[in-house]
Amino acid sequence: MSEVIVYEKRTCTACKKLAHLLDERGIAFDRVEYHVEGLTEPEIRGLLGKAGITARDALRLREPLVKELGLADPDVTEDRLIALMAQHPQLLQRPVVVRGDRALLARPIERVLELFD
Repeated sequence: MSEVIVYEKRTCTACKKLAHLLDERGIAFDRVEYHVEGLTEPEIRGLLGKAGITARDALRLREPLVKELGLADPDVTEDRLIALMAQHPQLLQRPVVVRGDRALLARPIERVLELFD
């Protein structure tokens, strides 16, 4: 497995642009299509911890399920958000990039370069 792991949805425009940027820079990476393979709650907690962000920070606010499930409500707990992200991977922002013990939400995609400073 590569030193860099990209959690993505291959049809996502930002994910495609990120892959192109990494390829351009000669950075090898492995892909995890978390929409297909899914992520467990502990995996999501690990990604969030490495990125130093909360589940709310990683929530795709434009995802229709956010409104449907009432997730914009600030009283929805971190545990509830993570459980729902495990159930509904589309709730998690993408792409998430991991390099060693660091991770980040690559939005904008150029943020990924912070992992190589």
